[in-house]
Amino acid sequence: MDSQEPFLKSSFAPIIGSQTHILILGSMPGDKSIELNEYYGHPRNRFWKILAWITNNKEPGNYAEKLSLLQLLRIGLWDVVHQATREGSLDSAIKDAIPNDLDHFFDHHKSIEVLAFNGQKAEKMFDKHFQRKPGLRYVSLPSSSPANATYNFEKISMIWKEGLMI
Repeated sequence: MDSQEPFLKSSFAPIIGSQTHILILGSMPGDKSIELNEYYGHPRNRFWKILAWITNNKEPGNYAEKLSLLQLLRIGLWDVVHQATREGSLDSAIKDAIPNDLDHFFDHHKSIEVLAFNGQKAEKMFDKHFQRKPGLRYVSLPSSSPANATYNFEKISMIWKEGLMI
């Protein structure tokens, strides 16, 4: 197989609790996250640092602490894309995306009040495949990815805090 050929990649199972009221959707996991089998696993991804900072919590040191923080904050995680081909980790390289079954998901998780998009690609792919549901508040957030150098940490954190109303 040619090493330049894009690879088929899949999302993780959702992280969801019975009391989850905010669902944050990404596009799909990057290569480092897939390697570690962890949401937002790249050490330079600012996701966990942002969540800790905007909620006045200690930044989690390991994945179990990260999952505990999500539970404490009643935040769930998933991705819009179930499976796609993508060479590398950039959202712009996602091809032939097959979405997760978000309609079914929302039918079974009525506690969700806020759907937040971690980056423009997640929102654009959601809008391509799904209708927005009345009763949910939709929030567009700048990507926490290390590839997004548009915002410094303080600025991106303030946007997330205001958007999530935490």
